[in-house]
Amino acid sequence: MSGGNVLEIRKISKHFGAVQALAEVDFMLERGEIHALCGENGAGKSTLMNIVAGILAPSSGEIRLEGLPVHIGSPAEAQRLGIGLVHQEIALCKDATVAENILMAATNARRAPLMNFSELNRTAQKVMNRLAPIPVTRRVGALSISNQQLVEIAKALTLDCRVLIFDEPTAALTEAETQALFCIIRGLKQRGISIIYISHRMAEIFALCDRVTVFRDGRYVSTDRIAEVTPDHVVRRMVGREITQLYPEKLAGEPGAPLLEVERLSDGAQFSDVSFTLRRGEILGLGGLIGAGRTEIALGVCGLAPTTQGSIRVDGQPVAIADYTDAIRAGIVYLSEDRKHSGVFLDLSIAANVSALDLRKLTRNGLVDRRLELTQAITLCTRLGVKMGAIGDPVSSLSGGNQQKVAIAKQLSVKPRVIIMDEPTRGIDVGAKSEIHKLLRELAADGVGIIVISSELPELLGISDRVIVIRGGRIAGEVTGAMTEEAVIRLASGVGGNFADVA
Repeated sequence: MSGGNVLEIRKISKHFGAVQALAEVDFMLERGEIHALCGENGAGKSTLMNIVAGILAPSSGEIRLEGLPVHIGSPAEAQRLGIGLVHQEIALCKDATVAENILMAATNARRAPLMNFSELNRTAQKVMNRLAPIPVTRRVGALSISNQQLVEIAKALTLDCRVLIFDEPTAALTEAETQALFCIIRGLKQRGISIIYISHRMAEIFALCDRVTVFRDGRYVSTDRIAEVTPDHVVRRMVGREITQLYPEKLAGEPGAPLLEVERLSDGAQFSDVSFTLRRGEILGLGGLIGAGRTEIALGVCGLAPTTQGSIRVDGQPVAIADYTDAIRAGIVYLSEDRKHSGVFLDLSIAANVSALDLRKLTRNGLVDRRLELTQAITLCTRLGVKMGAIGDPVSSLSGGNQQKVAIAKQLSVKPRVIIMDEPTRGIDVGAKSEIHKLLRELAADGVGIIVISSELPELLGISDRVIVIRGGRIAGEVTGAMTEEAVIRLASGVGGNFADVA
């Protein structure tokens, strides 16, 4: 079913004001292949795919489909031409049902005056069941982030595509969900559909894809057959340098005094009887399967969700945390796993986002001192290496990875004593991950206590000094010393086991 180019991108450039996001890039997609597109955040991958999907217009260059030049002026035009996009950022209607979201394009195109909801639900459930048994009558806003991602993928599968683009599709998925998606993608390839697959996960790329193209700083770098390169080759081309140490050295010796003490915390539904201690200068990992209650525990500690019992002490002193404002005053901040809806304000400037948690220290005579606000934002964004045009640009103008860095800068602006980071590097490339891991260790060295929730076991073990594993809303055990993925998985799945490194 393969042979010949179905999509040709020639000398495409894109400018956002003074920022050049793409500089005369080329990309060729063969019929019936799975083609990986790699690069650091800000390399231009998503920008190019948004151009192909009709969301953005190129500044110059040409797109050819089946050898013929095409103008893709809108997402509807892209779909008419047979091009579908599974967004990295979930773009669903939260107040509509799963079925209504999955079949939205077909519903919009129908001419019948009345909707047959029974037929709609039956059709949508068949599509949804290919990925997961999520009831299609549920409202999307009531689903977890991982299930929303599956709905986004199911929605794309209903389109009659010859080119299907996946932008970080597995960032929120479990291993089982990821493997189910891979089976579907391979099936699409067998039907002659061409796949563009954007991911920072080298294992996925080398297990799934036929070719890999690398972009760097908005420019084309290389295209190779997967069989002819190694993950190290691809990473070096992505970052333009050797990454010798993804995870920095861990805590040497014993951690400091207890900083955050949580005792018998419960919310009456998602978790119960949770007790743990975070010490000064320590990075504590929270492991467990998706849905185990890790995020719910973090929200309870931070006052972002109600709790029914338990106590919290900071530096040995009891604190009453009824809401997030109380948590911030106690020196505890939380970085959400949902960057788009909870981490940043997309329409506000970068400077305004950085200062959003606490404007009091920037206020003079009842007004925000914009000079202080800009100085603070520039200092923190420089420290985090945010790639941006101007500090006054909206956060929506940044790539996903740079939006995440702005979200982290916002937490650091209040000089917290405890930072809880929920999936801090989701959707971030290997170079940016290394920078964030280094930053976390620097903060810990300054005496900050850090809790990291991550579904990527290598990251969780690589960055954490010890890991508490959550199962069914309770602490299943603790992994210390020579930590292994097997030890975490056994505790998370309920297998247990007598390991020397499991407490």
